[in-house]
Amino acid sequence: MTIVTSPGLHDLGAWLEQLLAESTGKLGKGLIPVDREKIGSPGVYGNDRIFVYLRLNNAVDPTQETQIDTLRKADHPVVHIDVADIYDIGQEFFRWEIATAVAGSILGINAFNQPDVEASKIATRQITEAYEKCGSLPPESPILEEDGIKLFTDERNAANLKALAGSQQSLVGLLRAHLNQLGAGDYLGLLAFIEMNNAHEESLQTIRHTVRDRKRVATCLGFGPRFLHSTGQAYKGGPNSGVFLQITCDNAVDLPVPGQKYTFGVVKAAQARGDFQVLAERKRRALRVHLPADVKAGLEKLGRAVSEATSEIPNRR
Repeated sequence: MTIVTSPGLHDLGAWLEQLLAESTGKLGKGLIPVDREKIGSPGVYGNDRIFVYLRLNNAVDPTQETQIDTLRKADHPVVHIDVADIYDIGQEFFRWEIATAVAGSILGINAFNQPDVEASKIATRQITEAYEKCGSLPPESPILEEDGIKLFTDERNAANLKALAGSQQSLVGLLRAHLNQLGAGDYLGLLAFIEMNNAHEESLQTIRHTVRDRKRVATCLGFGPRFLHSTGQAYKGGPNSGVFLQITCDNAVDLPVPGQKYTFGVVKAAQARGDFQVLAERKRRALRVHLPADVKAGLEKLGRAVSEATSEIPNRR
């Protein structure tokens, strides 16, 4: 379900994303909300989408109107909701909470629990407790290290990716193998455990739109640990239709947690590893990309690699 809002209602998308994903994504079922994805031409979408357009009537964006009309004329399903004034936002809260509870009933799930959020918390606590005992995080080995970027995954995904990549055991080759797993009805989940700022989001938005336009699949983008309490529930408990690219980085600056042996950087790493561990246990298609401390440069390299990996003519270097 792709959320499109007037600029004046932009932040409503994040609230809807959490409401829908956390409430309906469990027991292998769920609605996958797509927020902040720029509107593309009708040809970049498959037949698995429904668009919800929340239009602020007293601050309409003409370009957005034209784009939505183009989607409708191309027979993409569009639900149009008029919001008369920004102060009417309360009625949207009420509408969507009732609608989500009804959707949960139809899906046959309990819309009011979040079992898979707790699973990540448990895994994170185990990792931080291990750090307290031995002073280091559990050892891990990358399946590839190239140009300062490391790739990590579990044994099952590693064997699968290496087999799919064949002779192309490189950053581009393994990314191509991973992203080629995206099929009709699947979506890409970018899970970024890096600083949430405009520059990083711009780079990640470029990556998500490259994949969407070339693979014709929905894309989700979330910053960790923030997304763990929203879309994270659907990623682990919802339908197994996600292909995930987790992004972590070295810490340029780190600070100790008062009263503990570990630092905030260790907590962040434990949250990322704990979440990835649960994704792997649920047999999700997941790959972790670890960037150096210069995250901006690392994202630029990753963006170029994803662009090459999704191009129609593979580079056979």
